[in-house]
Amino acid sequence: MPVVMCGICPHPPVMVPEVGQGRDSEVARTKEAMLKLGRLVKESGADTLVMISPHATVFADAIAISALRELKGDLRQFDAPGVSFKLSNDLDLVAGIHSAAARVGIVTVSVDNELAARHKLSTELDHGITAPLYFIRAAGVNLPLVHVSMGMFTFPKLYSFGMALRNAADKLNRKVAVLASGDLSHKLTRDAPAGYDPVGREYDQRIVELVRGMDVEGFHELDPDLVEQAGECGLRSIAMMLGTLDGLAVQSRVLSYEGPFGVGYLVAALLPGEPEDSRRLEQKLDQLSKAKTIRKRAGESIPVRLAREVLERYFDGPRGMTINPAEVPEEFAARRAGVFVSLKKHGELRGCIGTIEPVQDTIIEEIAENAVSAASRDPRFYPLEEDELPELDISVDILTTPEPIKGLDELDPKNYGVIVSSGGRRGLLLPDLEGIDTASEQVNIARQKAGISPDEPVQLERFKVIRYR
Repeated sequence: MPVVMCGICPHPPVMVPEVGQGRDSEVARTKEAMLKLGRLVKESGADTLVMISPHATVFADAIAISALRELKGDLRQFDAPGVSFKLSNDLDLVAGIHSAAARVGIVTVSVDNELAARHKLSTELDHGITAPLYFIRAAGVNLPLVHVSMGMFTFPKLYSFGMALRNAADKLNRKVAVLASGDLSHKLTRDAPAGYDPVGREYDQRIVELVRGMDVEGFHELDPDLVEQAGECGLRSIAMMLGTLDGLAVQSRVLSYEGPFGVGYLVAALLPGEPEDSRRLEQKLDQLSKAKTIRKRAGESIPVRLAREVLERYFDGPRGMTINPAEVPEEFAARRAGVFVSLKKHGELRGCIGTIEPVQDTIIEEIAENAVSAASRDPRFYPLEEDELPELDISVDILTTPEPIKGLDELDPKNYGVIVSSGGRRGLLLPDLEGIDTASEQVNIARQKAGISPDEPVQLERFKVIRYR
């Protein structure tokens, strides 16, 4: 059996005594559970340790794997330079993973010194590896390491990568232990690093239940809005790890869960058993994904359907982009307004362009123009490719007419967007954005977007949006 054990581990540096300086006692259960996990890795007979981290080099269209012969890292950025690691890389397994992933159409990238220098990437082991590795090593594990970054793909594709990883280990007759590094919600308390949201606790409870029951389909069916709102960082790592267990009976042990710093820390061990046909899930996950997409598309609002149709026609050339105003309600066809079109792929922003005030003759045309701009002219992203269209979630924000206000007391970042102006510079921020809780934060960010310094006098305007999904 190539995969001899799997696990889920958190990565708060504070749990390392040299970093925590006493505060590590507040995560005593996590520390104890991490040592247990380390002992299980040692007892598994693994030849190589594979760790998947959300804090390594992450590409939008590929899974990165370190290709250095020697892997190094430390916790100096957390004031503990003495906590350092130097491990050999299992380069045969790395090569095998690249080949196995390519055979199933998954793009992977080798992160070597040349690539790192070209793109100004770090080749150091990130804290998603070093923090949990501290306890794995303390338990007596001294194995070669394969360092994998999480991918930004769909759940089924991440799961298929895990299957490719296992196939590569099998071909090499290599026994591997696979650990998914990741924290759960970052919004559990009022002083949490990402702010408080009650869905954080709901999300964590659900993840613990899914792990305890080894409910892979349940992971796939998680509400994307819940996942995003919870502010997690470990779900994709877990999806990749779960794929290595496809077709096997699994004994799941939740070793600990706690969230004393407003972040959920789960430690779990997943021990593979005999083959079990009912757990061959790759094809089922693909079918579920297609069915989910069909359901979601059927429920899309008219503005979103317009934006999607424009993008689908965009790739057929300008002639295909004509929309007949008679086919849509008068509220969109017969009036003008500023419009923002936002594109997301797997929960991550893929493009967003908008107009504060209307430029086109109708809202329909405003949506069409801004949808194409979001896909092809957002300077933060490379242009959208046609094969990405099925994976896009689209939202359309239609703005009310901006009205001038006298001060911050007339703003509410949950209900109003803001426009900050000085001379010919204008900065806009939409309402109800994650992590922006005060009018002061809202205005400061809008200033930054417009290049307006904090001490310059400005004119403020507020507006509301109607958001369509």
